[in-house]
Amino acid sequence: MTEEEKNHLVEEATFSFTIGENDEAEKTLREVLAADNDYFPAWHSLAEVLFSSRRFEEARKAGLEALRLEPEDVHVFTSLSRIHMELGDKETAEKYGAQARMQGWKNELSEDSKQED
Repeated sequence: MTEEEKNHLVEEATFSFTIGENDEAEKTLREVLAADNDYFPAWHSLAEVLFSSRRFEEARKAGLEALRLEPEDVHVFTSLSRIHMELGDKETAEKYGAQARMQGWKNELSEDSKQED
C-alpha cells in the first residue's frame, strides 16, 4: 500500500468517524495497520475512534502505539490524557496533560525561533 493510499484510507476513516460510523472507521484503520503497522496517523485515529466508542483500554493501547511512533506529538499526549481520565487514572492523565502542555510550549518556541531567522 502506498503512502497516498494509506493517507486516503485514513481520510475515509476520519469521514466515517465524523458521521458516526465508528465501526466502519475502525475497520478501515485496521486495514491500513495490517498493511503498515507503523503508520502513525492510523494508530492515532484508531485511538480516537475507540475512545469515542468508549473502549478505553483498547484506545489506551492504540494511543501508546501512536506515542511509540511519534514520542513528541502533542495530540497523542492529549488523547492519552483524556483516555486515562476515563479509565479513572487521574495521576497518569495529569502526567500526559502536562507533557502535552510542555510539548505545545516547545513547539511554540521552535516556531518563534524560526520566525526570527
